[in-house]
Amino acid sequence: MLLGKVIGTVVASQKDPKLEGLSFQVLQILDIQAQPTKTYVVAVDAVGAGVGEVVMYASGSSARQTTVTHNRPCDAVIMAIVDSWAVGGDTIYNKAEEG
Repeated sequence: MLLGKVIGTVVASQKDPKLEGLSFQVLQILDIQAQPTKTYVVAVDAVGAGVGEVVMYASGSSARQTTVTHNRPCDAVIMAIVDSWAVGGDTIYNKAEEG
């Protein structure tokens, strides 16, 4: 599992029928200190995340393990919206404090 921030959406009117009805989000990958990296990924949104939210996502074959993505051709899935995280006892991110 990895951390990312939703920075945009992707709309594809022509796609494999197994992808019909799915929502796609553009994620900027975050490092452990919640700093954005120069890496991006498009992920299927299984939890209703919105632009600006920090999320946890899985990639590879794990991306096809959610109820929404089961047996669908995807390589990344948003599976959680992050409320907070801490490293070494220090709070790195807290959604309630974002503004």
